[in-house]
Amino acid sequence: MSARVRSVMICNFLSLLVLCGCATGPLSGKTVATDASGGVAQKLNLEKNISAQWWTLFKSDELDRIIRDALSQNPNLAAAQATLREAQENYNARSGSEYFPDVSAGLSSSRMKSSSTGNEGSVFGLHHASVDVAYTFDIFGKGRRELDGLRALVDYQQEQCEAAYLALTANIVTTVIREASLREQLAAFNDIVASQEKRLSMLDKQMVLGGVARPEVLAQRAQLEQTRAAIPPVEKELSQVRHQLMVLTGKFPADEAGVKSFSLAALRLPEDLPVTLPSDLVRQRPDIRAAEALLKAASARVGVATANLYPQITLSGSYGLEAGRMPDLFNANSTVWNIGAGIVQPIFNGGRLRAQRRASLAAFDAASAQFRQVVLVAYANVADALRALETDARALKVQADAEAAAAASLDMAQKQLAAGSVNYALLLDAERQYQQARIALVQARAARLSDTAALFQALGGGWWSPKDISKE
Repeated sequence: MSARVRSVMICNFLSLLVLCGCATGPLSGKTVATDASGGVAQKLNLEKNISAQWWTLFKSDELDRIIRDALSQNPNLAAAQATLREAQENYNARSGSEYFPDVSAGLSSSRMKSSSTGNEGSVFGLHHASVDVAYTFDIFGKGRRELDGLRALVDYQQEQCEAAYLALTANIVTTVIREASLREQLAAFNDIVASQEKRLSMLDKQMVLGGVARPEVLAQRAQLEQTRAAIPPVEKELSQVRHQLMVLTGKFPADEAGVKSFSLAALRLPEDLPVTLPSDLVRQRPDIRAAEALLKAASARVGVATANLYPQITLSGSYGLEAGRMPDLFNANSTVWNIGAGIVQPIFNGGRLRAQRRASLAAFDAASAQFRQVVLVAYANVADALRALETDARALKVQADAEAAAAASLDMAQKQLAAGSVNYALLLDAERQYQQARIALVQARAARLSDTAALFQALGGGWWSPKDISKE
């Protein structure tokens, strides 16, 4: 390894030490709590590891079943596993022959006619059997560095497989949460529609009796239709989310009838959150380890390009039998053999080899920069997720208070309207505020669940599991 490569890797290591000493984000220890559903306080636990099956913290048997099915049926994960096996076999093919000579056996038989001038050429046969051996000495480390590069590519594909595993499980969890949120919103809309339909029916009767004017009835009908108009877009998105869930689990959209629907009430918000120490983050995110593997592969290519500048020494030999007639092939006098050695030293190639080495150094610098970028993004992901958990808890508390206030305001307006002491426009405004507050409360509950899943994904999600993902 060149001095430049060593210095760059040392600089990367020192940079990571500085990063590891920095906090990944706000660690206040505990989020605020509220009496609303899903309003429990979440505590950050720095002494607890994330379970390999982190999604089980949401306490949903159906979610666990869907993820297990997806791990065995998802095409993207299957492709990642196959690519990993390909890389492993490519490494096996090279590692099995790197430190041993190539040995081959051959048997040939031919019939030939010689050329002659003015005379008829002679016809003869030639039969040959031999064993050939060749070995190239890896004095300057080219073969070892090529093997290191293949090993790094195996490591890279392993991390890509783990990243696919993590992305699949996280996407399923967030998709399920999204489905539950949409179903809760639909339920809220349907409740509001039922209430408004009941009120409209009452106003129709009062209008017949002369108790209310027609404009008030029309205003109530307009409010009802506006609420109804909000339902189809939610139903459309719910269908799309269900179809997406089917794709993630390796099924066709038509198979969705076999998958149960989800509700927010069926998903428990994890209270005790295992949070990784900053110094451990660089060792557990698959994207960081994949970037590190690419950096090692780039370093290996520098070694190969450097070794190409030096001589290559090859030793070869063969031992066999050769005769003009097949019955004579195994006579003692038919033995042939040879042994030889060769050395090849590049002298002039138009600067090609040195240019290739400079290119490999530039590729190493690029891989080094990309590695640092991946680490920075990883720390930002964790900081974002931690901040989101903190703000989500406060947002849920505010939305719960807003929903309670809107419900109380609507109830008071309805009672005052029945007593004839409130303007009807105030009731319509109270209805709109309650509708908005109720939907916002559902979305706030779902946000806490989604951002909790995002935190587990940002932390690498149980990477230390002894289970070999490539054999899932």
